[in-house]
Amino acid sequence: MDKESFINQEINKLCQFWVGLALFFGALFFLSLSLMDYIATPENFYNFLKYRLLGAAIFISLFLSNRRKISKSYQLFLTYAAVILSASIIEYMILHFGGHSSTYYAGIFILVMVVVGFIPMDIKNAIMISTIALSIYIVPILLFDTSLKFSVFSMPLSFLVATFSIANVWRYLSQKRLLNELSLQYDLSRDKKQLEIYSSKLEDLVQERTRELSISEKWHKSVFDNATDGVIVQDKNGKIINVNKKACEIHGFERESLIGVNIELLEARGDKKQIDDRRERILHGDSIIYETEHYRREGEKVDLEVSAKAIEIGGEIFIQSFYRDITEKKRIQEQLMHSQKMDSVGALAGGIAHNFNNILTTILGYSELLIEYSELDETSKLRVRNIESSARKAGVMVSKLLSFARRETHEIVPLNLHDIINDSVRLFEGVLDKRIGIKMELTSTLQNIEGDPNQIEQILMNLMVNARDAMPDGGLITIRTEATDVGKDRYEAPTYIIPGKYIVLGVSDTGSGISKQLMSKIFDPFFTTKEKGKGTGLGLATVYGIVKDHKGYISVESEPGKGSTFSIYFPASEKFIRGIENPGIVSIRGYENIMVVDDDVDVLNFVKEILENHGYQIMPISNSLNAIDMFKTNSETIQLVITDIMMPLMEGHELIKTIKKIKPGIKIIGISGYSDASVSKDKMVDIFIKKPFQGMELLAAVRRLLDTGIRKLPLY
Repeated sequence: MDKESFINQEINKLCQFWVGLALFFGALFFLSLSLMDYIATPENFYNFLKYRLLGAAIFISLFLSNRRKISKSYQLFLTYAAVILSASIIEYMILHFGGHSSTYYAGIFILVMVVVGFIPMDIKNAIMISTIALSIYIVPILLFDTSLKFSVFSMPLSFLVATFSIANVWRYLSQKRLLNELSLQYDLSRDKKQLEIYSSKLEDLVQERTRELSISEKWHKSVFDNATDGVIVQDKNGKIINVNKKACEIHGFERESLIGVNIELLEARGDKKQIDDRRERILHGDSIIYETEHYRREGEKVDLEVSAKAIEIGGEIFIQSFYRDITEKKRIQEQLMHSQKMDSVGALAGGIAHNFNNILTTILGYSELLIEYSELDETSKLRVRNIESSARKAGVMVSKLLSFARRETHEIVPLNLHDIINDSVRLFEGVLDKRIGIKMELTSTLQNIEGDPNQIEQILMNLMVNARDAMPDGGLITIRTEATDVGKDRYEAPTYIIPGKYIVLGVSDTGSGISKQLMSKIFDPFFTTKEKGKGTGLGLATVYGIVKDHKGYISVESEPGKGSTFSIYFPASEKFIRGIENPGIVSIRGYENIMVVDDDVDVLNFVKEILENHGYQIMPISNSLNAIDMFKTNSETIQLVITDIMMPLMEGHELIKTIKKIKPGIKIIGISGYSDASVSKDKMVDIFIKKPFQGMELLAAVRRLLDTGIRKLPLY
């Protein structure tokens, strides 16, 4: 409500009050003044009493009307009606009791003074009412008083005019004061309400801020206590002021045991100068991240990544540090670095083995030709056979390198791990020292795995040989199997193993064990702890390569003097074991035209000579680009192409693809020192032969392909 509406409303209330009061007392005075009539003019008493009763009745009816909620205009109407009625009755009495000389004019005076003096009306209406009352007094006297004496009449007239003028001036001043008071009252009421609103808002704001502060405190306390990293707050000197739950878990101490302790007591590396330098940097405003080691309650060490900065609380500087346990992370990083190192070494070993296989192919091939097609005495033949034997031993060494490099050909089939374990143990027991026992803990039912039986057997034999060599005074080799679901049993398996179902092969011994310093080197090729001449250093390297090639994982647990346990995780398979057929070979001689492509001239000449000695017509080519031109010219007469896979200028895969476009039905034999899946399982290669190979192997493959068209990958 605005100020004007408020003032009007309050004046209306006052008017209604004073109008009602004037009407009530007007009726009362009208009746009570009948006593004055009886004393002053007994002869008019009854006549005047009738008018007084009429006036009182009208006043009461107007009083009752005023009690209802009425508008301002209706209030003025009642006021005017009451004044006119009262003045008319009084004037009647004046005319019947003395006229211009009657003292009853005092009734007009009282009427105007009460109405103008007490009813809060504006000056305009006050003057109007005064004028009406005065006119009702003057006009009838002037019209009906025949004995009018102006000198007598001027006295009451002057008195009434003067008092009415004073009353109107007083009404003006009183009304102005009332308006000012109401205006001030409105302003005070509004200010009071505004203050109440402000007070209420301030109270709400205080409650809200208190609630926010409480929530903020709970929030920060919750974040502090439930943080996934350990949080330690220390003073400028390193004394621990506060810690959260995770920090207590990391260090194995209760909160009360850590608070008040200097952080330096937890440092395992104990480099005080470095600790002081870090603290000075932090206190000078640097935010630093570093790695350190802390002691746990049991005396163990935990690797931590620390993020620290200075904070100000209550005008004092503190150091807040976040501690993250990276022990497992560092172990996984070491495993990854080791795996990457092994892959790099494997790539190097594979490259060396490939080139070495070409050399061995030439040595073995010409040794075979010398024995079969040269007229040598027995001594010379014996010498050639010694060369051949040494070359084959070198071939076995290269095969182990390729197994480590995961480039050795193998045939993946479903198999039962228990069958291989039983066969390997029976074979190994024959060469085992009687002081060494073998204990098998094989689970009753076991899913199949997918792998190459020969390579799985090689894993087992290498591990058992290492276990035997680690127990020169005797001991126990334990072979166990179990099925595990790494996703559910993660706490029992290394964290780097991809979740899934696995068959675990474990080989344990009670031997000398492996030190922590040597643990990261045991899978390196040519690394061995055995005496000189008693180990090649390829045993565990080969195991590592075969396991990786079978998409498995290997872990080692060992402690000096307490033996070692190797655990190998093979992915479980739902496939069933099936038999394999081997087609027979009828003849090794032929007459067909064969194109031979190999960038190694010695290998090329050996293949040419061995095939020509058995009746074949050979086109030897040492350049793959020239081979394409030669094949385009002679494609109609060429029945078979023998090509190396890894060659400069154009690899064998591209050469084969180009030849197949020229003559889609041509037969292809691929040869290579590599034998990984991308080489040996090329769908455009009918037969793949791994270097080094014997002449008979090549002749049998050529004849089988030309006679039957049967593919068998790999043949050997």
